[in-house]
Amino acid sequence: MSLSWPWALTALLIIPLLLVFRWWANRRRKRVALRVSSVALIRAALPGRSQWRRRIPVILFLTGLLALAGAITRPQASLAVPSNESTIMLAIDVSGSMCATDVAPNRLTAATAAAREFVEDQDGETRIGLVAFSGIAALLVPPTTDQDALLAAIDSLTTARGTAIGQAILTAIDAVAEINPDVPATGVDLGDGVPGSAVTDYEPDTIVVLTDGANSRGVDPVTAAEQAAARRLRVFTIGFGTTQPSQMVCTPDQVSGGSTLRRDPQGFGGGGGRNQQIDEEALTQVADLTGGRYFQAEDAEQLSDVLGDLPSEIGLRREDVEITSWFVLAGTLLVFAGLGLSLWWNRSPGGPRRRRAVVTPP
Repeated sequence: MSLSWPWALTALLIIPLLLVFRWWANRRRKRVALRVSSVALIRAALPGRSQWRRRIPVILFLTGLLALAGAITRPQASLAVPSNESTIMLAIDVSGSMCATDVAPNRLTAATAAAREFVEDQDGETRIGLVAFSGIAALLVPPTTDQDALLAAIDSLTTARGTAIGQAILTAIDAVAEINPDVPATGVDLGDGVPGSAVTDYEPDTIVVLTDGANSRGVDPVTAAEQAAARRLRVFTIGFGTTQPSQMVCTPDQVSGGSTLRRDPQGFGGGGGRNQQIDEEALTQVADLTGGRYFQAEDAEQLSDVLGDLPSEIGLRREDVEITSWFVLAGTLLVFAGLGLSLWWNRSPGGPRRRRAVVTPP
């Protein structure tokens, strides 16, 4: 929490001044008090109030004044608030293993359907970019609010050989750098900055990587994540698919070159015998290094849920929000509570009847 007017803290001096005044008033009242012959008679004449009944109203009143004095300083709190200036870069794996049918009808079809749903669910103010990667990474759509262009690009995704996760992250960073002057491109020397150091204030732009395998080409994903972390960009990673053997089936419009791909599980990857396994360790390390999260989605429904929940996490930015009104509200309630209790416990009409002391003259 920070203060806009820290000099206004001098208003807190009202609390000790009131305490000094109360002490002086009590002392003066004792000096002018009448002397009587029996202290027991005075006690009998006073209402039976305990110590806490006398102190609680004073404590509430002074605490309320303390809150009101604090409100004068215009306190601010750093909160995570929705951002309308954020950019989300979707990096989608289009390697050959996306033809696996362990997710019906195949992984690529399920992934494109979930990506379409994600784009259509946005409010139109958030910029979204699209990167497709196999053995290389390509920026298909720069960050834009044009949902028709994004949907058309998603529908045109085709598979190819290789998986370049690290290169996809670097390509996404450069796409963000084109529209955000606070994010240097990957070729810019950042000096002595330590990549991956602790960051609390991230850029509103975020990278989402969806893959079903492990990096096999180009730069290592962790190395690319260090570049993202040094630029305060979060990377959320999604591991898609299962490790169960399944046929590889893609339609002509899903294969680069237009030929139909159909292989049995024993023939995938040149005799591997199983679908390519997700490198969860690397994906988790990428997410942790950049302040993001790793998600696992084994079917189309889980993938849709993950993408649907992402905006609540990635569309936030830190902002100093003034909370003066809360201090005023709390202070006012405490002051009136203290005054109310004091009047209630000291009321005469309808309240506890005071005991009268009868003094018999000698």
